[in-house]
Amino acid sequence: MIDIAGIVQQALGKETAAGGVRPVAGGDINDAYLVTLADGRKVFLKVNTPGNAAFFSAEQEGLAAIRKTNAIGVPQVIATGVFTGDGTATGRSKDCSFLIMDYLEAGPRKSDFWERFGRQLAAMHRAQTGEWTPGGKYGFTQNNFIGAGRQNNSICDSWIDFFREYRLEQQFKLAGLYFDSYGRKAMLSLLDHLDEYLVEPEYPSLLHGDLWGGNFVTGPDGGAWLIDPAVYVGHAEADLAMTELFGGFAPAFYGSYKEVSPLLPGYADRRELYNLYHLLNHLNLFGEGYYGAVMRIIRRFGKAGA
Repeated sequence: MIDIAGIVQQALGKETAAGGVRPVAGGDINDAYLVTLADGRKVFLKVNTPGNAAFFSAEQEGLAAIRKTNAIGVPQVIATGVFTGDGTATGRSKDCSFLIMDYLEAGPRKSDFWERFGRQLAAMHRAQTGEWTPGGKYGFTQNNFIGAGRQNNSICDSWIDFFREYRLEQQFKLAGLYFDSYGRKAMLSLLDHLDEYLVEPEYPSLLHGDLWGGNFVTGPDGGAWLIDPAVYVGHAEADLAMTELFGGFAPAFYGSYKEVSPLLPGYADRRELYNLYHLLNHLNLFGEGYYGAVMRIIRRFGKAGA
């Protein structure tokens, strides 16, 4: 068992006691708990194996980067590290990595929730990125994760080159066994001709990186707060595309986003290529159920050169 009391005392001080613990469902990577401290404060605790501590350091860096844009709410990380049980609590000294952050009590959702969310995301995308990628480049200060998959954020001068090499190519190599001769040829054709489909952005943007419906919550102010980022600096369209992959957000979100940051012509086509990255990642993580969706996009954009 996990020694939650021990983790809390290691992270927050020996005088800090955990008054109550409740498991929180919803994640498929970490175990999660709502911990009520003895003084009444509530914190959110995630735990994983000691070898997966990098998940939490990456999450901490991602949330900190989004906070620095001053555009949208994110929870505050309180502590992260590796807990080593000392054996004094029999049966409760399992070693683990952990992350403790503020627990977000949801306030009443504001009537303009989706409009505000769209404007806030657009503002985040328009924030300066020089702290992470000086000189208008793409990538991030460290590699991180997209779900349970590793995400390479090596710095690159060109957005199209970055997306080709560090997004599509890497996922395609991991998924190689799924493809027959035609699929491989079509994918290689797509990669070779990617600059015919994608465009370089007017400016680089800090992206959440994994922005689907499960990665935002209603915060204490009644607005949208972002969680579980996979941040990097890229084209804002890639974030917007991800919001549409699994059902989409409310129409008001997209309307207000476009009022702040109008989309360039051809976005609907580019959206498919940006989401190919996520579908390939899902294929690699969850199996062949995503193969049909992957091949539909590869056939559309890679067929001519196959």
